[in-house]
Amino acid sequence: MITFSTDIMSSKMVNNLSEKNSYFNQIIYELRHISIQRDRAKFRNNLEKFGFLAGYEISKSLNFSAEEVQTSLGSTIIETIDDSIVILSILRAGIPLQYGLLKLMDQAETGFIAAYRKEKPDGSFDIKMDYITCPDLNEKIVIFTDPMLATGSSLDSALKMIENYGTPKELHLISIIASEYALEQIRRLYPTIHIWVGAIDEELTAKSYIVPGLGDAGDLAYGEKLQG
Repeated sequence: MITFSTDIMSSKMVNNLSEKNSYFNQIIYELRHISIQRDRAKFRNNLEKFGFLAGYEISKSLNFSAEEVQTSLGSTIIETIDDSIVILSILRAGIPLQYGLLKLMDQAETGFIAAYRKEKPDGSFDIKMDYITCPDLNEKIVIFTDPMLATGSSLDSALKMIENYGTPKELHLISIIASEYALEQIRRLYPTIHIWVGAIDEELTAKSYIVPGLGDAGDLAYGEKLQG
């Protein structure tokens, strides 16, 4: 095992959602539990719930302005969201997280990025990205959904890929589990990104899998794939 020790949590840009006890803990427990996660529908549902709740946390950092609303008995002033939001899912495991976010931020635009590891004979890998579809990102709040942040390579590739689609106002990432190594790498490369993570694990295997992690989120959500 490879163990990393950093002070990454001293950064205000990294938000550990299970640092304080809340329902996030229950969701993460069920996502990690080797018996509970065998229920594919429940696993997807827990990813959706996590995305919904993480979206609520993100909403606290957005820009609001006062709007008058008329009721049947009078009028009042309510602060409403000003920002335009784009939710980008890194396929395939990011889709349930994205769906949960869309249940809350139902007017958000969406996009999709296909990414996968291409293994090499020596055990290392490259990140292959074959597909992207997304709207104009200029001056928008862009939220990536990717359940597992092991090395940060997929997110790094995705962030490079969206450079042709505009300059976002803010960047956010929602992940279930992140390694300390990946957080350190992403914060070094993209110091202004806001990261919202359910748990932070210290270890990576020699093949860059998070320990204890939870397994392959895509396989657990949709079934095992034949492709390596």
